[in-house]
Amino acid sequence: MSSHKTARVRDEFRLLLWHSVCPPPYTEYRMQTLLNQLIELLGARQVLTGADVSARPISWFDPAPMRAGAIVRPGSTEEVAAVVKLCCAAGISIVPLGGMTGFVEGAVPSAEQIGLSLERLNQIEAINVDNRTVIVQAGVPLQALQAFAESNDLHYPVDLGARGSCTLGGMAATNAGGNEVLRYGMSREQILGLEVVLATGEIVSNLRPLLKNNTGYDLKQLFIGSEGTLGIITRLSLRLRAQHSSYSTALVAVPDFQSLTALLRNLDAQLGGRLSAFEVMWQEHLRFVIDQEQTHKAPLSLDYPYYVLIQAANYHDLEKDIFLSALETLLEQELIIDAVIASSMAQQQALWAIRDDIECLTTGLAPYIGYDVSLPIDAMEAYVDNLTEAIRAHWPEAKVIVFGHLGDGNLHLFIHIGPDLSDRQRSTINELVYQPLASCQGSVSAEHGIGFQKKAYLQYSRTPLEIDLMRQLKKTFDPDNLFNPGAIFD
Repeated sequence: MSSHKTARVRDEFRLLLWHSVCPPPYTEYRMQTLLNQLIELLGARQVLTGADVSARPISWFDPAPMRAGAIVRPGSTEEVAAVVKLCCAAGISIVPLGGMTGFVEGAVPSAEQIGLSLERLNQIEAINVDNRTVIVQAGVPLQALQAFAESNDLHYPVDLGARGSCTLGGMAATNAGGNEVLRYGMSREQILGLEVVLATGEIVSNLRPLLKNNTGYDLKQLFIGSEGTLGIITRLSLRLRAQHSSYSTALVAVPDFQSLTALLRNLDAQLGGRLSAFEVMWQEHLRFVIDQEQTHKAPLSLDYPYYVLIQAANYHDLEKDIFLSALETLLEQELIIDAVIASSMAQQQALWAIRDDIECLTTGLAPYIGYDVSLPIDAMEAYVDNLTEAIRAHWPEAKVIVFGHLGDGNLHLFIHIGPDLSDRQRSTINELVYQPLASCQGSVSAEHGIGFQKKAYLQYSRTPLEIDLMRQLKKTFDPDNLFNPGAIFD
């Protein structure tokens, strides 16, 4: 017997002897036994416990220390499957961990659970330039794929501010959207196939790089947006697009909400489908970012009610002239009352930096509650006005910051009511935000999913029958409630 195995047997004997004298709680015993098995499977460096776990924050938005019983870091799909089998046998649940940039407490393991990090599955495995497809592992950061695609004169069109941290597996599990949904759609539209580990430890893999594959049920759709509750995504087959030669970018001021909607319609028509971003910032948002973060310079006067960051993707220089001509026409029609047009990549980046500065909001508004909702565009103005009035009826000095991808119906809200925020106040604000969405056919979650944070409000966006069908899917794929238990619904 090797010295490693001899030491392990000796340690297990000592543990059993100690337990016979002073038995620990059963869950603690199961956890320790599981950890020994995981160390034997993966090696001690890939099973983090104690201070190595608590040194990690719960998420990018919550700096509190993580509390998982352990964080395991498998290096392949086969190792993920082996971990799942061990956890299933031990009766200890698993919470899959991606880039931890989610907004809804969707990946928060407890001390009685295992956090399964996919950070070592970080390889871009293969690209087919002619087919415009790529095979990636789930732990690849979005920005890494974007850079890789660009080096091959291709483009991966899902983009968001957390691009350096968010991972492709987590984005698939939450069906992430972002800045270019208006033209290319959500993550779902880019995914051609998935490899997934089921709760049985079986691996279901269909990574065929096909745009058309009409062979029965499209099983990958069950796992996209499932938030790690039905299976663990380990590899993805993704669709790439042609690389643009350049972007045309402008920040414009708009006099009223009616002009916003007219502006969107006109730009979409005049740019012939090249409109890739239509990011709206309410006045309070732009003012707060400029005042709070001294590194940003105000591109326009801060006295206008609405601002729109417009971007069009160009494939040849003629399209730049079409963009300028469209803006000139809209200025003449007074749908736009002021504008600044980026004339260089640096100026484009400066404009986007204002829109993407979420950290400014999270630090400057703390304590705050952030929301990610969607609703029909024609219902937005009344919704925001009524919500702001309702919030300030309770807390007159409250700050309500609103911005979003208006072209796809998505609004982000940051609400700050003062230096203290109790659970009771949070619950009141949640109802004020979510309840009106039911009557205007809105959604309590546009991009980030449900997690634990929004499951009490799922009823405002889904019927009882829909929720029951989702429960049945969960019971079918994960009858022992092994994966991310309690997320989406109890």
